[in-house]
Amino acid sequence: MLPIVETNFTPLASLGGGILIGLSAVMVMALFGRIAGIAGITAGAVTAGDRGWRIAFIAGLLAAPLLWLLVAGDYPAQAVSDNLWGMGFAGLLVGVGTALGSGCTSGHGVCGLARLSSRSLAAVVTFMAFAAGTVFVLRHVIGGAI
Repeated sequence: MLPIVETNFTPLASLGGGILIGLSAVMVMALFGRIAGIAGITAGAVTAGDRGWRIAFIAGLLAAPLLWLLVAGDYPAQAVSDNLWGMGFAGLLVGVGTALGSGCTSGHGVCGLARLSSRSLAAVVTFMAFAAGTVFVLRHVIGGAI
């Protein structure tokens, strides 16, 4: 069972993070005419002709924790399962869901909702319902056995 890591209420840090996510979404749309969905950016980094900005975007995602370490002096507390089979299966389900939903939570949830897309609203409602159901099953039905 995973240890429970208490989450502190951090309104200013959360607001700052939200502003940075929104700013990056606006920049990707303004500079490249693309939606800042991580699944599409990652897939395009392998297959698309415009790889440069995509690789830079991914590099920024990977560099952010290192920048946080330099600024804060420590990484944020995280709880990650050591069950590799469970994590692999979860990753597979996320990949299938991303393919079926034609995008990921960042593309639909941040960019699609900002554009008032009804398709993105349906996708986000579906993502959130399955997320809530998954948490309920893992915590209350299975009881953390996975």
